[in-house]
Amino acid sequence: MSFQKFDDPAGDADHPARLAQLRARLAADGLDGFIVPRADAHQGEYVADADARLAWLTGFTGSAGFAIVTADRAGVFIDGRYRVQVKAQVDPHHFTPVPWPETKPSDWLRAALPAGGRLGFDPWLHTRQEIETLEKALADSGIGLIAVDHNPLDAIWTDRPAPPVGRARAHDDAVAGETAAEKRARLAAQLREDGQAAALLTLPDSISWLLNIRGSDVPKNPIVQSFAVLSDDGHLALFTDPAKFDDALRAHLGNQVAILHPEGLSPALLDLEGPVRIDPASAPEAAFRLLESANTQIARASDPAILPKARKNAAELDGMRAAHLRDGVAMVRLLAWLDSQEPADLTEIAVVEKLETLRRDAGITDISFDTICGAGPNAALPHYRVTRATNRRLAAGEVLLIDSGGQYPDGTTDITRILPLGDPSPDVVAPYTAVLRGMIAISRARFPQGVAGAHIDALARQYLWSQGQDYDHGTGHGVGAALCVHEGPVRISRVSTLPLEEGMILSNEPGYYREGAFGIRIENLIVVTPAEAEPGRTMLGFETLTLCPIDTRLIDLAALSRDEIAWLDAYHAQVRDALSPHLDTQDRAWLDRATRPLGSSSV
Repeated sequence: MSFQKFDDPAGDADHPARLAQLRARLAADGLDGFIVPRADAHQGEYVADADARLAWLTGFTGSAGFAIVTADRAGVFIDGRYRVQVKAQVDPHHFTPVPWPETKPSDWLRAALPAGGRLGFDPWLHTRQEIETLEKALADSGIGLIAVDHNPLDAIWTDRPAPPVGRARAHDDAVAGETAAEKRARLAAQLREDGQAAALLTLPDSISWLLNIRGSDVPKNPIVQSFAVLSDDGHLALFTDPAKFDDALRAHLGNQVAILHPEGLSPALLDLEGPVRIDPASAPEAAFRLLESANTQIARASDPAILPKARKNAAELDGMRAAHLRDGVAMVRLLAWLDSQEPADLTEIAVVEKLETLRRDAGITDISFDTICGAGPNAALPHYRVTRATNRRLAAGEVLLIDSGGQYPDGTTDITRILPLGDPSPDVVAPYTAVLRGMIAISRARFPQGVAGAHIDALARQYLWSQGQDYDHGTGHGVGAALCVHEGPVRISRVSTLPLEEGMILSNEPGYYREGAFGIRIENLIVVTPAEAEPGRTMLGFETLTLCPIDTRLIDLAALSRDEIAWLDAYHAQVRDALSPHLDTQDRAWLDRATRPLGSSSV
């Protein structure tokens, strides 16, 4: 059975009829508009079927965005990654794609709603920070934000799937590098130091990390959907379906962790003694309102687990390195196989299925996200997901983009490679080379302590900028250790001001996309490590975790500097030395050719 499905979950539905039903419901509830977010109550990027409200209503299946529905408008707000995809998925006669964040929701609402308009929202699906930002932007508009007790979309979604009850399991303490009891004690001590009696945790990956558990509620992300209240004495109340936990896992958690039904969260919040730590950037608006209704003192602060989780310890890094070794073997076997095939004999789905088979051989428990395998113009969609309706046969002269990853018991991988199918088009060479140079620039970067992702993002873009080109996504996201492939709060992007710290793992993935023609992205995972520095100064750099050749057939070698060639040759030597012992004779020979030093022969 395949981990990845190739159906379009929203493709066959009558979305205009659903929109009409929602408008009728809004009118009955006295609302002039309603916000439909992509997120669930945990602000997850990937949501369970029961929480896929945006896709159910509009047909748009991207991992970020939202819709605002009024009596005569329905805007689907999407960022640069989804400008092409949204046009293919939503009915243009009923839904209008809105470029975001270039168009602010407040500006759109001022034009869409009259003064005195009532805009509804579900307070469990929006953070306090989101609502405060929107309220401030609408302050003089006369438009009121109305928190609803019952989501009107859920009222018309009559066949809505049940919430997930995936089996939870223990995550090995040896792989985690710290027991759950030690983690709880460490965070509880921080609460006491900060004068806080308890903390509300709403991010399932934070909770799963804290308790050394993993789950199966959301495909590709081994999390347990839950809320938790951590007390300053280390006790924790876990609000989730108890059916997920067997006796062995309960014993693993110990008697200081109480497993309670989700319905008990609201009463528990009303009974809490403050100050209660709660994160306005990730916790639901509804949780703030419950605490405020009980006059409980609130301490607005970040999720107490989010930074400790981001700083990977030695055991977690060892696990990630081991996972990347096995994943590199699978990737080389795939790339060698692809080079032995005639492109016209293959489809995108065939490539995805072959890679999944090879990763199963390498020991995955799941893929870490739906594989992005785009040929030709499909590669120009940064988050393209092949379906049976879009499945494209490979063709000579095109490029193939494969962005994929695996979940292993000890680590999470995410890698993107580009392959020319036959002789590459000259149009691809210049941007491919610029993207590669940007990726190398990040890999080689050295920077002082205190530098954030925003400070180094331009290193990846500089060569594209010099050609009048760019890409509309961040350069890198945080990555969990045997956890979520997209993990906050660290990023490499223009808007990330969080300083990079030792042990943080990020992706390094500049790209370039030409609509209707091709797409390019080269991605490795990197970890922040100490770097040499003069006395009295702390410097940091990156270690590359990913082990897989980067295709050299698309490089304009004359455009690379000696240092860039030296870096690529050294990286390929590392890849060859690490992977060769694990390959058969044929794949080893392919790897030797793919990692041949650029200085010793022509590209």
